[in-house]
Amino acid sequence: ICSETVQLNTSTPKPSEDIPFKTRYYSGKHRFGDMDMYDYSFFLSTMWVGPFWFAMLVFPEHEMTKKVMQGPWFFLGPILIWWAATIASPQGLIDFAKDSADPTGILDSLAALMGTKAGASAAWAHMVAGDIFVTHWMWKRCLENNSPRWISATTVFFGVMLMPVGIAMHMFLVRPSTASE
Repeated sequence: ICSETVQLNTSTPKPSEDIPFKTRYYSGKHRFGDMDMYDYSFFLSTMWVGPFWFAMLVFPEHEMTKKVMQGPWFFLGPILIWWAATIASPQGLIDFAKDSADPTGILDSLAALMGTKAGASAAWAHMVAGDIFVTHWMWKRCLENNSPRWISATTVFFGVMLMPVGIAMHMFLVRPSTASE
């Protein structure tokens, strides 16, 4: 039996005291107003694809979903954000291009680029654009092959959330229908 007594702090904090939310990875020092363009680009590239992904996931056969997924809008936002992040800080891409001449330095150069806010936000926009583009292909393929709803929803869900799993599931589960052969 433990004989130690634990003292609880029962004092009520004053409203003016700053009590930051802290985790292992977040210091609690940042506030919404402290966001820079790279924070915004990360947020916007994620939020851009959300409505398109949701439409393919929840309303895959709806006419409005088919209409909004016809053009390039579903992936254009993250591509433009990638360009903006790259133009705002081109030195990382220039250094990466220079270091790519030496195959032994490519991974180190990529790690250095990804270790910056500019590099991470550009890489995120790149990944989000790729995820939604491939998810669009999987969604269309599910419709063309009259795949059951659970297969379409599963592959579309994992297409954005965990692309390698989504592609593997899609390739395993979606089979051409006799009408599309």
